Amino acid sequence: MKRSTAALAAACATTLGVAGVLVMPQAEAAVQGCRVDYTVTNQWQGGFQAGVKITNLGDALSGWSLRFTFPDSGQKVAQGWNATWSQSGSTATAANADWNRTLGSGASADLGFTGTTTGANPVPASFTLNGVTCTGTTGPGTTTTAPPTTTTTPPSGRTPLAANGQLHVCGVHLCGEADRVVQLRGMSTHGLQWFDGCYNSTSLDALANDWHADLLRIAMYVQEQGYETDPARFTARVNSLVDAAEQRGMYAVIDFHTLTPGDPNYNLDRAKTFFAAVAARNAAKKNVVYEIANEPNGVSWGAIKSYAEQVIPVIRAADPDAVVIVGTRGWSSLGVSDGSNETEIVNNPVNAANIMYTFHFYAASHKDDYRAAVSRAAAKLPLFVTEFGTVSATGGGALDQSSTTAWLDLLDQLKIGYANWTYSDADESSAALRPGSCASGNYGTGALTESGSLVRSRVSTPDDF
Repeated sequence: MKRSTAALAAACATTLGVAGVLVMPQAEAAVQGCRVDYTVTNQWQGGFQAGVKITNLGDALSGWSLRFTFPDSGQKVAQGWNATWSQSGSTATAANADWNRTLGSGASADLGFTGTTTGANPVPASFTLNGVTCTGTTGPGTTTTAPPTTTTTPPSGRTPLAANGQLHVCGVHLCGEADRVVQLRGMSTHGLQWFDGCYNSTSLDALANDWHADLLRIAMYVQEQGYETDPARFTARVNSLVDAAEQRGMYAVIDFHTLTPGDPNYNLDRAKTFFAAVAARNAAKKNVVYEIANEPNGVSWGAIKSYAEQVIPVIRAADPDAVVIVGTRGWSSLGVSDGSNETEIVNNPVNAANIMYTFHFYAASHKDDYRAAVSRAAAKLPLFVTEFGTVSATGGGALDQSSTTAWLDLLDQLKIGYANWTYSDADESSAALRPGSCASGNYGTGALTESGSLVRSRVSTPDDF
């Protein structure tokens, strides 16, 4: 938990650089202009993914709309992010989101979308920003076609686990056995050493059947009266919750919840021991994801990367197929909370396959600059929000509904999975349940806090996988 504090690896790149200046009819009017960098980051049979960077070369804008026309009527925007996307005929429009409405002079906004195509090159010829034409030419580029993916639609009424089976990383996304993109949404436990009584048949039934959660994140603290005090007991409890999640058709994220000290290498030997045990025991299961370091802090990315490259082989020796999630610098903020950003990971990624990178946020504390980092990173890195809160980074304070909604809208657009902190009755505003709920066995909607009600309303909406 925070106590301080998203690319397809582009196998191809077709880039359109558009720049222009247009003088308005009135002599005294301000000069307006823009630049648009349009990049096809991947293309496959029947579809493609594109990134769109808008740079405002004129006066500051308060509200903007980008419009462009595809060269072929068979090209459609399927799903976009960082803007409200629409299409009429061959013309697509991206209008600003609430949080990136203002575009100052010289400022940029990064958008993107996935689309369908009948096979023609999906590069528009021109763009307009608020009606002002951005002119230019199409630069040279090549496109590599990826193997076609299967898009089998699972039967309705099946659990997330039954519908998707063994997960794997595909490009910058998480996918199921049929190579269909999966966005998992669910809840994180609190520390098992403090709130173990909250996780029983009744509460997990409520999470699976009422919340329709896809995952349970099992937060096993290492310090703070956690794993280091009784490794055998905590390992057994984690395994029992993996089983309970599997029985209800949910995925289980096994979280090695390191927080203090912030350097994961402090617990390297413990991590190797723990993950060797749980990977060997759960290797045959399809519902397990391993999160190897919760929130590294006060430590360099190089040190985190070194830790990951020593722990991942231990897991792979027993369970070669499972997805592994690697913590990031600055309390898993992609380095933003340390004054850095995602480029340190992009330029020096962990040397392992089938991995994702962690991002954590607390809505009242982490806003536009953090969302911008996730938007940029999501085009290049597979991300998973294994923990977020609706309140401040302390776990307390008032619920920030506006920022939480902006965050969850962004994650939904980018197909980034998430787990909320916490499915517990802790006496803090981040908890989903009112104090005393676990002791009384009440896990219904009447026991939900303001945060719990908001998060349940998002988690329980139908999955699209």
